Amino acid sequence: MNHLESQNSIFESSFMKESFHTVSLGMGCFWGPDALFGHLPGVIRTRVGYAGGSTPHPTYRQMGDHTEIVEIDFDPDSISLEDILNVFWNHHNPVNINDYKGRQYMSLLLYHDELQRNTIPRMIKEGKGETLTSIAPYSRLYLAEDKHQKYYLKRYPNALDNLAEIYSSHDDLVNSTIVARLNGLAKGYTSLERIVNEIVQWSTNSNQKQKIMDVIQKIRW
Repeated sequence: MNHLESQNSIFESSFMKESFHTVSLGMGCFWGPDALFGHLPGVIRTRVGYAGGSTPHPTYRQMGDHTEIVEIDFDPDSISLEDILNVFWNHHNPVNINDYKGRQYMSLLLYHDELQRNTIPRMIKEGKGETLTSIAPYSRLYLAEDKHQKYYLKRYPNALDNLAEIYSSHDDLVNSTIVARLNGLAKGYTSLERIVNEIVQWSTNSNQKQKIMDVIQKIRW
């Protein structure tokens, strides 16, 4: 369990919980999983990077023995670890991940705590997971280069121009819950209507919610 620091825009900080859980998953190229998990209610934020190996300071071109990872912060009161793992196993084949080969694209679960360490093999034993997924303790994530963060959303320059009204830095953008949802929208996993309906339920003040909705509804897709 982690503690929220100054990672969220002022427009989101007022409704964020102070505690959340983190899970780190490898399931092929990390662009798609970033959008897949980012669209789910209960997910607070996502980021992509390299983990699971020993090569120091990996990059996309020199990854060494690391794997492409999507790392997810989530509210366990809204979405369970089991829910996330079900999405993980239902959206890739550990044997052949879209014809990707090698350690860079392997099916990998990096557990952060005892709950995850116990839950993962239990689900596999119950037939809810794949035995060919590698399981290892989490050490650290090396963040991928900026161009890989929220990759599908960045295909829409108009979206970035409008979101600049809310997010003053790239870090704020990447760590935003709304941006995670919009990245899922850009990939086709959700709809603007669903995102707006979720915002309406947030426990933040009405002016902040209206500002967010005004901005995202101006985006040309």
